[in-house]
Amino acid sequence: MSKSLWERTVETTIAVGERVLAPIERFIGRRSLVGDATFFELERFPWVAQIEDNWEVICEEMQGVLEDRDALPNFQDISKDQIEITDDDRWKTYFLYGYGFEAKLGVETCPRTAALMREIPGMKTAMFSILSPRKHILDHRGPYKGVLRYHLGLIVPKDAEACRIRVGEDIRHWEEGKSMIFDDTFNHEVWNDTDETRVVLFVDVLRPLPWPDSAINRAIVRAIGYSPFVLDAKRNQEAWERRYRERRLHGPSPVEQRA
Repeated sequence: MSKSLWERTVETTIAVGERVLAPIERFIGRRSLVGDATFFELERFPWVAQIEDNWEVICEEMQGVLEDRDALPNFQDISKDQIEITDDDRWKTYFLYGYGFEAKLGVETCPRTAALMREIPGMKTAMFSILSPRKHILDHRGPYKGVLRYHLGLIVPKDAEACRIRVGEDIRHWEEGKSMIFDDTFNHEVWNDTDETRVVLFVDVLRPLPWPDSAINRAIVRAIGYSPFVLDAKRNQEAWERRYRERRLHGPSPVEQRA
């Protein structure tokens, strides 16, 4: 099936962006105030304590989201480039924020979580990441070293050792109410080799850098927010929200009822 002009534009933007950002990323790694590692010491991020103190509040709102789990979008339905690492319906997402745009439905349904996210310095993306049993997310890397990734464990399978993330050569396991922060520009992959669901709060934050590097990094991230890559995800998120609201308002379509 031939790709649309918009799809080709998004792919070209990603490819060009990777080449342009490569030397910038090397500079960021050298200048990083928290080092250039796979995983980071949580003590370097004072805001983590407040998130962990409120993890049960976040978990309660997330449980409300899961009540309509089958209707949630697959990650690749929102961010089309994820099709390279996942092509089924076993990795669901629920956005609150994404590179400068607000997912209105997420903020409405999870107001306390959204408020907590707004208090995180440099927060750029926030969502729930829902991984079904026996799901494997293939090896991949994130788009830009100027942000770091934060995970808060919300639902973790009883056999936690069988549910893991590898970043570079380092492997970690989630714990409910506990955090991890890592650099997703190291190649990484995820396994849920259990019969239970894994859910984490997934947040991207600006990497701590000295002035004026921090200002330059902030400007680059702001520009990424206006790229076709992000605008496409925003458009897909808004389209899904419209369909979801319509479904809740009028009920499932005759086709859905027959299914």
